[in-house]
Amino acid sequence: MAIATVNPTTGEVVKTFEALSTVEIQQKIEAAHSRFLQYRSVPLEQRARWLSEAANILERERDRFGELITLEMGKPLKAAIAEVEKSASVCRFYAEQAAEFLADVPIQTQAASSFVRYQPLGVILAVMPWNFPFWQVFRFAAPALMAGNVGLLKHASNVPQCAVAIEEVFVRAGFPAGAFQTLLVGADKVAMIVEDDRVKAATLTGSEPAGASLAAIAGKHIKKVVLELGGSDPFIVMPSADLDQAVKTAVAARMLNSGQSCIAAKRFIVADAIADQFLDRLVEQYKALKVGDPLLPETEIGPLATPGILQDLDQQVQTSIQQGAKVLIGGEPLRDRPGNFYTPTILTDIPKGCIAEYDEFFGPVALVFRVPDLDSAIARANDSPFGLGASAWTQDETERERLIEEIESGSVFINAMVKSDVKLPFGGIKRSGFGRELGREGIHEFVNIKTIWVQ
Repeated sequence: MAIATVNPTTGEVVKTFEALSTVEIQQKIEAAHSRFLQYRSVPLEQRARWLSEAANILERERDRFGELITLEMGKPLKAAIAEVEKSASVCRFYAEQAAEFLADVPIQTQAASSFVRYQPLGVILAVMPWNFPFWQVFRFAAPALMAGNVGLLKHASNVPQCAVAIEEVFVRAGFPAGAFQTLLVGADKVAMIVEDDRVKAATLTGSEPAGASLAAIAGKHIKKVVLELGGSDPFIVMPSADLDQAVKTAVAARMLNSGQSCIAAKRFIVADAIADQFLDRLVEQYKALKVGDPLLPETEIGPLATPGILQDLDQQVQTSIQQGAKVLIGGEPLRDRPGNFYTPTILTDIPKGCIAEYDEFFGPVALVFRVPDLDSAIARANDSPFGLGASAWTQDETERERLIEEIESGSVFINAMVKSDVKLPFGGIKRSGFGRELGREGIHEFVNIKTIWVQ
């Protein structure tokens, strides 16, 4: 499998890397295991200083790292720089909060003393995606390292320079050699790494098939995994909604990362009473979107990350049209320039049985469904194999409470766009995965929650 930077804006091969050999992988696993035996005893205060310095490096060099992200996977530069800043924020959060999150928890029992202690597991493998190449890694690494674990990163093969740069950030911040290492390897090496007895757990953010494969391997060897997989998030708009704000947010929520986000709004479920108004305004705003070179400040939508993603998305759109869906705008790749560009697209009148009902569309394509009432909106939202996030728009308090209670997803945002926040647990249910990242819950995923009883 090629490990290379291929500029998605131009198709140019920028830099190639030699994949690690089996011997080199084994050496890195041994380096991680040996380091863990010492690192687990490093005081929290020292880990926090190193992690705070990692945040300083990210903030100081956010423009350079942002340009690297844009070069490798194509998101607009402004969004790439914001991603680096958010990565710094998760480092600061856990540097400041880990001592509280990992403190012994006393429990009153019949013992003279009983409490819960949190201890690290060891070497953790992170299999990470290309769409947020810095953020996804740092939101794993910050809590894992603060908890006393060490990390191995198998990053997506189209963002190798980001992977190397992230390891360098931790080294420059002062973390000892072996505490965090990048493995430039193809997906075919993941099983071997997970099966190694020195690797104690794994986390994966990515596609449903990749998650299922990792979970199967880890399950065979009885190892803990955290999975954050696909999503087909609903964006529900009821008649009482602030329509101007809902439409504005709908565009931002769908076009996040040029549409390449698990938590991007993908299925727009709109009450019949306001559907025509919503669609008219949505089409108007889609027409105004600026697609182009992601390094230019005015660009709102860059290229898709790879030619394969572009082809898959177009195939989904064309199949949906053949099955009866109606195109309001877009519906094809941009053919007047090089690169992996797809026109902002809106599909509506989607019939039963169409692939657009259940598939995840990973790109700038909005799927619009009309519903008569709240009951139908909730039923439509839940009629999905995924359950990552949901956004719902209403000013009615009864509707709000029903949406919060009845939507099947890892998060529900009322009158706001779904996003991750360092203070809140993040993850999904159903085929969107299991386990949580971020918040207090995130740092507890890869620790031994040890019960202590002293008589």
